[in-house]
Amino acid sequence: MSDRPYVLLSCAMSADGYIDDAAPQRLRLSSPADFDRVDAVRAGCDAILVGAGTVRADNPRLLIRSAARRAQRAARGLPADLTKVTLTWSGDLDPGARFFTTGEAPKLVYAPSPTAAGLSARLDGLADVIDAGDPLALPAVLGDLASRGVRRLMVEGGGAVHTLFLTADAVDELQLVVAPFFIGDPAAPRFVRPGTFPQSPGRPMRLEEVTRIGDLVLLRYLAGAGRG
Repeated sequence: MSDRPYVLLSCAMSADGYIDDAAPQRLRLSSPADFDRVDAVRAGCDAILVGAGTVRADNPRLLIRSAARRAQRAARGLPADLTKVTLTWSGDLDPGARFFTTGEAPKLVYAPSPTAAGLSARLDGLADVIDAGDPLALPAVLGDLASRGVRRLMVEGGGAVHTLFLTADAVDELQLVVAPFFIGDPAAPRFVRPGTFPQSPGRPMRLEEVTRIGDLVLLRYLAGAGRG
């Protein structure tokens, strides 16, 4: 998968590896300072990707929040917002979700062949639905994004998507923020699910940066080739 974007996976987790608790309300693992850091990282990317489960559970906007960063992108001839990308296997996506209704940049939905045609009709005018094979193939997704000019892709979850990208060895950089508390609930979602990861004891990631953000810590790893 050499003809693909540089993939930066960004996640905040508890000290015991959870990305949320089991309560109905979303648990905020991060801080205002870290949210601003993430906004700056977003501003340096071309597209942002989350799974359909995240679209359903969190209803994220996936926009660059800072007016100054949006203006800087526009001054460089870039869209103020990132291209939004999601992956879905079932096609269970609400056309009224903020993923589709906010921002002026393109919205791309990748789905397996049996799902793509019907979903394209439901999301007509809201997003481009791309047939990513049967079953959905990550190399096809990344190759299509590269053909659309996406050079730097930010992946923001959830756990199934983290696992998909990491087990496929399709992550160049991992930015992992660790919060100073524990969740300890087996019903809560974790950073990754079980899988066979090439980032193993025999092939560890390379730690590039450790940054303190209040009581949080940012660990920045090069997980693959580390192409810049």
